[in-house]
Amino acid sequence: MNLNRLAGVVLVVVGVLVGVLAVAWVFTNSDLEVPARILGLALALIVLVAPLVGAGVYLLAFGGQQAREQVEAARQRKLLNMVQTRGQVRLDDVALELQLPRDQIKNLVYDLVGLGVFSGYVKWDEGVLYSSDAQHLRQLQKCPNCGGEITLSGKGVASCRFCGTEFFLS
Repeated sequence: MNLNRLAGVVLVVVGVLVGVLAVAWVFTNSDLEVPARILGLALALIVLVAPLVGAGVYLLAFGGQQAREQVEAARQRKLLNMVQTRGQVRLDDVALELQLPRDQIKNLVYDLVGLGVFSGYVKWDEGVLYSSDAQHLRQLQKCPNCGGEITLSGKGVASCRFCGTEFFLS
């Protein structure tokens, strides 16, 4: 659990406890009349409880978003390490290790290319992802797979228009 989520839980619990104590004090204090009790409850809820619980809920939501981003970054690092250490990796193996469907793996690859940390190419039809030196890929004019013409198809992405192999330049 990250610190934001922990702080959020603590704030919500403290807010609820303050609210319970305020309600208990207002209703057990026999010196207070009904208008004073209503005013005391309103002030306790508006001034003390609402800000604490509100801040706690915000931190819980923010911490949840951070946790999701950390999971995504860990998956990206794992995929990048797999490809760079092995030189080539089958997409089926990546899917098993990361426990993700092929579409999400494809998105991870494109995210890594967009971040400029991965260069290589992929043969989607064969299901193999290759790591390659970016300088070598920039010099390619013909596809090493089929000999076809390579065309730029996006930022940092080139593809063979004949076999569909995509090259990622970082």
